[in-house]
Amino acid sequence: MSARVLVVDDILPNVKLLEAKLASEYYDVLTATSGPEALEKVKNESPDIILLDVMMPGMDGFEVCEIIKSDPEFAHIPVVMVTALTDVADRVRGLQAGADDFLSKPLNDTALMARVRSLVRLKMTVDEWRIRENTATQLGVVEKNSSMMMEPVEGASILVVDDQLYDSDKCVEALAEDKDVVTVVETGQQAMEQVLATQFDLLIISLNLQDEDGLRLCSQLRSSEKARTVPILMVAAEEDMSRIAHGLEMGAHDYILRPVDKNELLARVRTQIRRKRFQERLHATYEKSLSMALTDSLTGLYNRRYFDVHLQKLLQRQETSPKSMGILMMDIDHFKGVNDTYGHGVGDEVLEIFSERLRDKLRGFDMVARMGGEEFIAILPDVSEHMCHIISERLRRAIAEEPFKCAAPEGQITITTSIGGTCIEGGVKKTPEEVMKEVDDSLYAAKEAGRNASFFSETGKLKPEDFISEQRMFME
Repeated sequence: MSARVLVVDDILPNVKLLEAKLASEYYDVLTATSGPEALEKVKNESPDIILLDVMMPGMDGFEVCEIIKSDPEFAHIPVVMVTALTDVADRVRGLQAGADDFLSKPLNDTALMARVRSLVRLKMTVDEWRIRENTATQLGVVEKNSSMMMEPVEGASILVVDDQLYDSDKCVEALAEDKDVVTVVETGQQAMEQVLATQFDLLIISLNLQDEDGLRLCSQLRSSEKARTVPILMVAAEEDMSRIAHGLEMGAHDYILRPVDKNELLARVRTQIRRKRFQERLHATYEKSLSMALTDSLTGLYNRRYFDVHLQKLLQRQETSPKSMGILMMDIDHFKGVNDTYGHGVGDEVLEIFSERLRDKLRGFDMVARMGGEEFIAILPDVSEHMCHIISERLRRAIAEEPFKCAAPEGQITITTSIGGTCIEGGVKKTPEEVMKEVDDSLYAAKEAGRNASFFSETGKLKPEDFISEQRMFME
């Protein structure tokens, strides 16, 4: 996996040693020998991960990390603090500053490379979602990006899998500070049952289970659809480092060594919860932006952009399909008069009610879109020409026969619609432009015929009395 790694250390031999190790694994290595230089490289070189020495003159690693993590533009970049400090309090301080891990010198090469690969994978995933969020920001869907460090950490749902009561009790006690909801199980089978029944924010898995392989359990959880994206925090002993590295390779997010320190555990859990919630927010933003890009904000119907693509695909399929398809274009009669008489607020109400009635009278797999202004269009798959006529009249009556309750002075107004339609036989090749011209011409003809009418390119204006007895034939 190619990635750009920034190595920050004020001692040049340390820099060269790490640079050589990373280059042998085909990483692109950047270097800095001071905090200010590191911050400049972060700003201008966009590293994928930062290996940061703590003990530097002037600006130490803790301060550098805090500055990086406080900037929304760079807070998602993983930071691994590399230091000779071994005190638990130092590790906790680094994690609280926003570091993703804290590795002690002399470095274990297996652990280092596994950690780099694991964090780079996570960073690349976040990068993809951030690109999508930036698009949403440009569309005006969301405000400017917030920092991952601002994500809340309280109230997470956490599953602990450990058959050593002392350690599981320590987890529960530590996580109580953040009011996390903690479920404790002792076996892999119990863990899988819980995962199937509950949506967890974090899985804490002991690799030292007495009667089963905790690493195999991590693998099973990673292959489970329900738990595939849930972060895993492994709990292991110092001598398990090769197994920890294997766990990181298969997709576990972090680890903590025994004896477990409650403060370090809480700091690592918070890091994982922040990252998960940050990714969930990015995903939700993308879904929202996608919805807003493809749907009309007032009516909730699909917009012209979506309709154009959808119609093109359906017409391609129609060339080889044995079934016919109907297209109906609808225009609210005298809508400008509604806006001029009652104001745009009432006009918007009319558009919303009109949309609701169309949805109510069409099948779930029919597609209806707002083309703009007071113009709407529906695609009716798998309908005969006669059924298409029935549906058109059904929609026309649904609009005309019941007044629209709205904020007009009289409390309601009567609305009608003109409908232009065409039916495309199976096996027929037509372009979107040809189809749109047909329904547009038919709509114009319906208006010329007096409005509140259905007009089809194949048959002309429909006679309402011909469809009264068939008004219930159309399936709901």
